[in-house]
Amino acid sequence: MSHDKLTRRTALATGAFALFAPVIVRAQSMDDPDTQTDIPMAERPAIVGAPSAHNIGSFRAIEWQDHYDDMSQVTLIADTESRALHYWSVGATDHRVYPTSVPLTDELTKRGYTNIVRKKIGPTWTPTAQELRDHPDWHPMPAGPDNPLGTHAMYLAWPAYLIHGTHDTRKIGRPSSSGCIGTFNAKIAELYELCPIGTRVKII
Repeated sequence: MSHDKLTRRTALATGAFALFAPVIVRAQSMDDPDTQTDIPMAERPAIVGAPSAHNIGSFRAIEWQDHYDDMSQVTLIADTESRALHYWSVGATDHRVYPTSVPLTDELTKRGYTNIVRKKIGPTWTPTAQELRDHPDWHPMPAGPDNPLGTHAMYLAWPAYLIHGTHDTRKIGRPSSSGCIGTFNAKIAELYELCPIGTRVKII
């Protein structure tokens, strides 16, 4: 094989790597829960052809004007399609997006308008009646590293529906809950400080 052919082949291979390297780097950084919301939405690539085990996808744009008449209150919109939770401050001067887990099935997904009625650091967990029927060996759990609600929980007006953290980061970006919206512990701690009691919530 001639030196010219080797040079062209090497150049093509190097060019191909350079073309895809930014996407690879961004995808890796998206797996880090501490940098999730620091990546501009325009730079979050959809991972085409990724295996189903990969738990990060692209977020779609959500406009608060499609759901509310004004931004007189702190507002959350949980998008179960793109598995993301959108936060807006009063006046919509601050908009943040957080990756989430979503309910396992459409039947478990409650959609519509509600609000945050209670907040708890170090929440305890009690299985619902349906969960106990499905899993008789489950039992209430105190706060701690095995608690499925993570480090912080915000309770919605709908009984047994919460926005909470999780110690199992593999759940984020996947259908994995019995109805709640979950996110990384670091992110729910941030939201906990940003969202007062009464915060408006819509699940779509």
